[in-house]
Amino acid sequence: MLEFARWKYVLVAIVMVVASIFALPNVFGEDAALQVARKDRAAIADDGRKAVEEYLRGQGVSFSRSYVDEGRLMLHFDAVPAQLRARDLVNDNFKTDYVTALSFASRAPDWLRKIGLRPMPLGLDLRGGLYLLYQVNVDGAVGQLLEVYEQDLRRALAQANVPFTDVQQITEDSIKPNGMRVSLAPGADAEAAREVLRRVLPDLVPTEVATPNGPALQVVLSAAQIKERQDYAISQNLTTIRNRVNELGVSEPVVQRQGIDRIAVQLPGVQNSAEVKDILGKVATLEFRLVDIQNSVSDAVQRGRAPIGSKLYETRDGQPTLLKRDIIVTGDQLVDAVTAATDSGPGVSVKLDSSGGEEMLRTTRSNLGKPMAVVFIEQRREEGEAAGEKIVRDIKEEKVINTATIQGVFSNNFQITGLGTNEARELALLLRAGALAAPIFVIEERVVGPGLGKENIDKGVTALMIGMGLLFVFMLAYYKVFGLVANIVLLANVVLLAALLTAFKAALSLPGIAGIVLTVGMAVDANVLIYERIREEIRNGVTPQTAIAKGFEKAFSAIADSNITTLIAGVVLWAFGTGAIRGFAVVLSLGIATSMFTALLGSRALLTLMYGGSRRPERLAI
Repeated sequence: MLEFARWKYVLVAIVMVVASIFALPNVFGEDAALQVARKDRAAIADDGRKAVEEYLRGQGVSFSRSYVDEGRLMLHFDAVPAQLRARDLVNDNFKTDYVTALSFASRAPDWLRKIGLRPMPLGLDLRGGLYLLYQVNVDGAVGQLLEVYEQDLRRALAQANVPFTDVQQITEDSIKPNGMRVSLAPGADAEAAREVLRRVLPDLVPTEVATPNGPALQVVLSAAQIKERQDYAISQNLTTIRNRVNELGVSEPVVQRQGIDRIAVQLPGVQNSAEVKDILGKVATLEFRLVDIQNSVSDAVQRGRAPIGSKLYETRDGQPTLLKRDIIVTGDQLVDAVTAATDSGPGVSVKLDSSGGEEMLRTTRSNLGKPMAVVFIEQRREEGEAAGEKIVRDIKEEKVINTATIQGVFSNNFQITGLGTNEARELALLLRAGALAAPIFVIEERVVGPGLGKENIDKGVTALMIGMGLLFVFMLAYYKVFGLVANIVLLANVVLLAALLTAFKAALSLPGIAGIVLTVGMAVDANVLIYERIREEIRNGVTPQTAIAKGFEKAFSAIADSNITTLIAGVVLWAFGTGAIRGFAVVLSLGIATSMFTALLGSRALLTLMYGGSRRPERLAI
């Protein structure tokens, strides 16, 4: 007798109902949309929403739908020209408060959106947008760490009253600098200096060395410490780039690590690559230093070097200036930065963390009436030619953007003035997002137009429909009623796969569509194995119900073995692949799970409903 437990019917029904609801948002298609967000990341209030909507209507721009989603205003448009005009109008009239991003938004009903259901995100090859692959200069991360060590050692030695002549980076058994050396002044207490090094750099062991200029102490980073710093730099850069992308207001961005020292950035809907690259890849930070008023700038320029304890800089006008080597605070200690209107014109209001605020308070209290400078530091990579060969140079620019006399004591909050409007906006954005822990450089850039993305979708869907159509015809012709069951199961398999991709927010790309087509073929393969086993049992003379039961039982091991081996391949592709390969692996792995469920449970449930229970069929339509 052919039986199927009632709880299994309930399980199949519940799974298919839930899957249908999750997959439903993908049915409605998308509109061109404009996303409007506040620059301070707060949620848009009703009055702000009404102001934007009324302004657009007053300018003759109509939108089909609007709502606030996760604190951001979404405006739907029937055509791309209206979307672009709305963006320009909002950017011109609300540029001080809002940022905009071109995107696509689902036409799904509000009730689906309110329960948190969204269509599966589309990759750049289907959506269109900007793809950037960055190389992280991990050696630069070690250099930045050594600069921090240098500053910390100078400050700690001065506070401990240990006389020294210089603190400098050294190269010990390496191509790049990997350690620090403290040159002691004559008569200095070496043990006191050693104690300072142990306190400031507890993970490093100081050793005493003899130099032509006298005794010195040095510390050297181990290979493990260098590797740890490089990994930290990539992790920090990922966070910083994500913050900068969020500041730009890009919808559904993807920022992920690739390989050992690369970061991939996908920005759907973005076409202006120049502006985005300028913001995302800028290795920029600030340093606050006291101006050296005791030594002559002209003498330092003539000698070509600054006196000990000072450093030569240039202003934006190209004028030389002399600053103290001791850094008061750096951009890493900034908590927030926003553009502000000051008495001197556009500026940036800065807020420091507690340690930065304490150091600024101590410095301003003891240096009233003395000038303090703000140094803007930027690193970039330039290509050139030398001896007929292309070369790449890493350039570090350090410019004094502001010098002001300390008029009063302050700590956590103050303003940077003397900036242009665009300079103030960009500087505030970079400071809010955080500094990169190591320089990054674009090594690959692709811009995918929305027209090409739509063409890829159409071709992918067409391939899927043709493939499924041919399979449906074959299964109906070859297996008759059982072929109809297989076709129903195939449709259920696609619904289940779409639901899982939607639930896991896995981005669907062109290789992902290929994975769906392959999954359909694998699901057919499982049904074919089951049906051929049933045919074999019928030829052996067993009853139809027994043939169905034994067909499923004997086909199970073959189906499980083949799917498990394919799943192993999918997991390996996911673990070691990147980009499109990983997208294909995700769809393949999820497709294996759905095809197993539909073939072994879905088919069994339908066939038992048709031929099981008290029925006694004399033959099967197979």
